[in-house]
Amino acid sequence: MGVRKRERAEQIKEANKQVAFAKLNNCPTSPRKMRLVADLVRGQKVEKALNILKFSSKHASRSLEKLVLSAIANWQAKNVEENMEEAGLFVKEIRVDGGMMLKRLRPAPQGRAHRIRKRSNHVTIVLGSNNNTQSN
Repeated sequence: MGVRKRERAEQIKEANKQVAFAKLNNCPTSPRKMRLVADLVRGQKVEKALNILKFSSKHASRSLEKLVLSAIANWQAKNVEENMEEAGLFVKEIRVDGGMMLKRLRPAPQGRAHRIRKRSNHVTIVLGSNNNTQSN
């Protein structure tokens, strides 16, 4: 491996120490409903995001709350010596993508059938720890 390539790899490794991510696959909620909740916490500090999710009446907020807690645990496992409050963790990125679709048939009049699509989604959350650039 060349010198520049090795230096770039170490820069990427150092940058990845500042972030932690978690994924939730095939959550049985439609992506549209999950995006409504994801937009509430995008860019927020972790403590504020957890409070928003805890007191939200949406069903999707329960799944997102667990996902944020999982990302926090992943960050703590990576940065054992660093304190979470001093790091200033915030929701750097949250993505909601469509997952697989269960296709069902519902009986309709005159011998017809309507197709029912039960949607699911994939959620990816990335936590960043820039305590001086984020001020929410």
